Amino acid sequence: MTDAASQQPADAPDTEVIDLAGKLFDAARAGDTDTLAAYVDAGAPANLTNDRGDSLLMLAAYHGHAATVTALVARGADPDRANDRGQTPLAGAVFKGAEDVLTALLAGGADPTAGTPSALDTARMFGKDEWVARFEGR
Repeated sequence: MTDAASQQPADAPDTEVIDLAGKLFDAARAGDTDTLAAYVDAGAPANLTNDRGDSLLMLAAYHGHAATVTALVARGADPDRANDRGQTPLAGAVFKGAEDVLTALLAGGADPTAGTPSALDTARMFGKDEWVARFEGR
C-alpha cells in the first residue's frame, strides 16, 4: 500500500523527517550548538541516533565540540549511550584526545567504565596515564 500523495509505501519514513535528522546529525558534527539546542528545545529527541547507533552527543563528542556536548547533556542526552559497536561518547573523546570534551562529559555524569571498550580501557590502551588516574579517582 502506498501513500498516494508521495508514492511511498505507507510505512516508509517521511522524507522530511529523514532530511531533518540528517540536518541534526550534520549540526552535531559541525558543533552547531544553537541549531541543535533550538531543535531539541522544540521537541527533537536529545538521544536521536543514526543508522550506526551514533547519537547526536556521540557525533559532537567525537568531532571535538565541548559546548555542543554540554548543551545536549543539559537537554537530556545520555552521556553513556553506546553506539551499535558498544562505544560511548567518553571513549570517543579519549580516542580523539579531546580533553575539553572529556571534561564536559564527566561534568555531565559520564561513566568512565561504560561501554566496550570503556573510556578507562581506551585510556589504558593509548597510554593516557593522567586520564586513567582521573577516571580511577572518580
